[in-house]
Amino acid sequence: MIELKRDGKGKIYSHIRKKWLHETPEERVRQEYLIILVNEYGYILDQIGEEVAVTERGSGNARADFLIWRTQQEKSEGKKPLIVVECKADNVTIDQRTYAQGSNYAQYVGARFFVTHNHRETKVFKVDHEKMAPNFDEIENIPHADATDKQIEVLIKRLKVFKEDEFADLLHKCHNIIRNREHLDPAAAFDEIAKILFIKTGVERRLRAGRVAKNIFTAEFLDEQKVVMDDPINSLFDQTKKEYRADKIFLEGEKVQLKHPTVVAIVKELERYNLSDTSEDIKGIAFERFLGRTFRGEIGQFFTPRPVVEFMVRFLAPKENEKVCDPASGSGGFLIRTFEIVREAILADADAEYDDFKQRLDEDKEIDEAEKAKLLSEKYADIQSALDQTREDSRMWKLSNRSIYGTDANERMARTSKMNMIMHGDGHGGVHHHNGFLNVNGIFEGRFDVILTNPPFGASVEPTDKVTEAQVALEPDVEKLYEERYGDPYREARGRLKAAVGSSIASLFELPKSEKSKIKTEILFIERCLDLLRPGGRMGIVLPEGIFNNPSLVHVREFVEDRARLLAVISLPQETFGASGASVKCSLLFAQKFTDAQQSDYDRIKAESRNETDAKYAAQIDAERNRLNTLIENAKKEKNTESRKAVQKELADYEKRMEALIASESRALLKHRFNYPVFLYEAAKVGITATGEIDSNELYPNDRLPTGITLTALELYRQFEADPTSFFV
Repeated sequence: MIELKRDGKGKIYSHIRKKWLHETPEERVRQEYLIILVNEYGYILDQIGEEVAVTERGSGNARADFLIWRTQQEKSEGKKPLIVVECKADNVTIDQRTYAQGSNYAQYVGARFFVTHNHRETKVFKVDHEKMAPNFDEIENIPHADATDKQIEVLIKRLKVFKEDEFADLLHKCHNIIRNREHLDPAAAFDEIAKILFIKTGVERRLRAGRVAKNIFTAEFLDEQKVVMDDPINSLFDQTKKEYRADKIFLEGEKVQLKHPTVVAIVKELERYNLSDTSEDIKGIAFERFLGRTFRGEIGQFFTPRPVVEFMVRFLAPKENEKVCDPASGSGGFLIRTFEIVREAILADADAEYDDFKQRLDEDKEIDEAEKAKLLSEKYADIQSALDQTREDSRMWKLSNRSIYGTDANERMARTSKMNMIMHGDGHGGVHHHNGFLNVNGIFEGRFDVILTNPPFGASVEPTDKVTEAQVALEPDVEKLYEERYGDPYREARGRLKAAVGSSIASLFELPKSEKSKIKTEILFIERCLDLLRPGGRMGIVLPEGIFNNPSLVHVREFVEDRARLLAVISLPQETFGASGASVKCSLLFAQKFTDAQQSDYDRIKAESRNETDAKYAAQIDAERNRLNTLIENAKKEKNTESRKAVQKELADYEKRMEALIASESRALLKHRFNYPVFLYEAAKVGITATGEIDSNELYPNDRLPTGITLTALELYRQFEADPTSFFV
């Protein structure tokens, strides 16, 4: 057994090189992993090489952090090592480039395994030297020092059993325990497993924060508590509900509706997993697989296919510090992918910042190694502090707590979305159970940089759908919290909502033709999304194709054109949503809300176009009105009611016809004067078949491009964005 040694003066001891080294972030990771190799895997120092050159002399300075031989004798005889280890500083994101680097080192020295490691991630790969590169596959583990040849061969043949599969299967097993023991339908069983997961994540969060001394999410604890209280799981659930009180995802009197033996059986299955220590990739993918299997197969809930989500998020490219909202968030797909992409960008920026700093230090010949190590450690600590998700106002904290917002009117979907985000690494704080047409928490008009949504289709907002007191009411402490957080814009938004109590929801919008008329939800969501955007904000929305071509909906299209620049319309194939049981053909609308200056310019041109068109027909209309009004007056004098009504109808028809003509011509003139190109694309393959199977995908760069496609829709749009003239025909 060996232990980590520090001299307290900025140096760390290398047991293999038998000397003190300056403790850089990279050196710290390397020496800490050596402790694991020796103490946990049983390797001795004499069979490990550290900082070993893995290129021919004169061809570069590439060095492996560790080479590990089967035995000390094989190392001394210069035989091929068994394992290559490549370590990276904790602030460095390990990615495909690192895997390729490890593979190249293993290829050069003939090693059968390579490891990539830092405290964010450790992965193990086997290398097949009989194949051309890429010739490596991820496996479960490296062999221990005392592994036999047979054990090594078994390990090589055992490709990694993805933990997300294991966890997804476990969630499904718990779901089935509830269904079978409690005889609940799939939807009700899902609601109960969701409550249990919220309890578990809450307990883990309190453990991390030091608010509880031991893990109370165990079957043993629940059985102990059953002796002194009637319903221990609901005691824990009451604490959980308090934590999510402001989000309104649980009803005040809601309970876990499961018998104690059922709860204990589920907790026993889940307690061995520490979700806090499980990577976001694993638990996030697992939860989504569980959702897909449960909702599609048993509950029949509608989800936006992942390739469509990926394309829409990449298209709008949300950035750090931008505020993003989905007012019909469903399972949270758009919010989760936004969170992941922005997080990846932050980590990449942190990597680049550290690498740039290190390179400048390396180039400065006046700084000695001790000072360089000190400066690198300080820079590393500074970067890590900015990435610390628990530190208020850090980059990651802002992303998790002040950037992502969503709401869903369906209680089950709001819970699902929030839990899905927790599983993917957080950002759940802005997700609420609430009517998406109404302001809540940080979701109010003029606030968002990006809106991404797939609103519900087909249903209508009826005149009888009123704004209720219950939808507006907040506890005083919650109201105060939000007022302090969001300031006057929030107070004004709340004021508008409070004033609307008792009025129809439709009365809050312009698109409904009257308060007494019903309107399709997808149409109202278009206006809601535009309202939520700040000037210059960007929107991506899934819409039924009728919105784009139905003559009766021209007023909807003009409503959008009057407030935003259309960026692109992407037509999706009929079968895109077939796996969810939806047969409607859809398109994606991307638009950018006018800035204040653009809106002012547009309104001026619109008014001028209308005035010019009015003037063009003014004399003609006056003459015809005078003629018809004279006929009406004559009919009145002659008391010829039938003739008067006929002429009055003729006048009304004429005025209606001329109004339509003027509106059409002034709109055409407006479009001519406020002219810009719009990207149109009709996709045939979008990554999913009508039955939900993976398919070729032409939407964005991926490894399943359809035959004949060289540039994807996203790549073509980026070219169009840079220079649309090359697309003109």
